[in-house]
Amino acid sequence: MTVDVRPVRPAEHAEAGRVTRAAFAALYADGGRDDYLDAAADVAGRAGRTTVLVAVEDGRILGSITVELETKVDADRQLEPGEAHLRLLGVAPEAQGRGVGRRLMEAAAALARAAGKRRLTLGTMPENTAARHLYERLGYLSRGRVEFAPGRWAVAYELPLDKPVAGSSTAEAPG
Repeated sequence: MTVDVRPVRPAEHAEAGRVTRAAFAALYADGGRDDYLDAAADVAGRAGRTTVLVAVEDGRILGSITVELETKVDADRQLEPGEAHLRLLGVAPEAQGRGVGRRLMEAAAALARAAGKRRLTLGTMPENTAARHLYERLGYLSRGRVEFAPGRWAVAYELPLDKPVAGSSTAEAPG
């Protein structure tokens, strides 16, 4: 598999959004919450404030991840000093199980290291067991449950960036 990971291009925003939305919709038996799926699909809306990386094979977008390096997607929230935060890792359902998510995670960690960040954080839904297993295999440490909205919980993870991602083959930031 020859998958390149690089920053999304403006002409790819809609397709990257479609793929990310499909990835999240596949997690929910009922298709998911439309407001959340719409936010996942809005690559153009977050690309100006964050870095969105895409995994591309033969010109086809297989997945994306949003990396908050200097600002958060939500303008009213702040990153802590030395922190980068990951959001919306999504891999097209037909491309799952091929290492695309791992490649995106490795590239995001390399990008955060290159930006001088000391730790990488993320949160995921407790029922998203496939993602949780990936994060743990990559060396992310669970920090327990956090309430991100009234009555809504996520599992928080953190990766200290003073060591390489477990099993990583990515040494350079994408770009």
